[in-house]
Parts: sequence; C-alpha cells; structure tokens
Amino acid sequence: MNTERFSFIRKYKIQLGILLFFVVWMSFFDEYSWMRIHRDKQKLESLKEEREYLLQQIEKDRQQLRTLQNDTQALEKFARETYLLKKENEEVFIIVEE
Repeated sequence: MNTERFSFIRKYKIQLGILLFFVVWMSFFDEYSWMRIHRDKQKLESLKEEREYLLQQIEKDRQQLRTLQNDTQALEKFARETYLLKKENEEVFIIVEE
C-alpha cells in the first residue's frame, strides 16, 4: 500500500508540483490571493460599522439643528455651553467634570 502511494507520487510528481505551486501562489502572491480577500472583507466590515456610526451622528446633528432653529432658549443654551457666551453683567463659571 505504501509503495502504491509512492508510485502515484512518482508518476504524477510534475502535476503535483504544479498544483502545489498554484496553491501557494494563489494563497500568498496573487493580486486576488485568499489572504488579501480575507483582509479586504474585514476592512469592508469595519467601514460598514463606521458608516453606520456616522449616519447616526448625522441624524443626531440634524435633530439638534432643528431644535436650535426652532427654540431660542435651546440656541442660547448651546451658545453659552459651546462658545462660552454670556450676557452683559453676567458671570460665567466653568465646571469641569473629571
């Protein structure tokens, strides 16, 4: 049985060598190698997650913009908190939470 296996290898050693070369080439060196395809799939997934996050942020910003356009008190609060604006004769104390 062992000799049959070795005779098969001896008989088809050129074809087996070509097959082995092809598998190694496709795995590591080809432009569309399996490793590159796997890496690109992972990158695509991370980009999809980032896209979802950014779409949520855009929607959140749109809601905040609508609120600021329609509510003057919210606009005043936003200006005070973001740009540290104040009215005349008014003192502003900044409290930084750690």
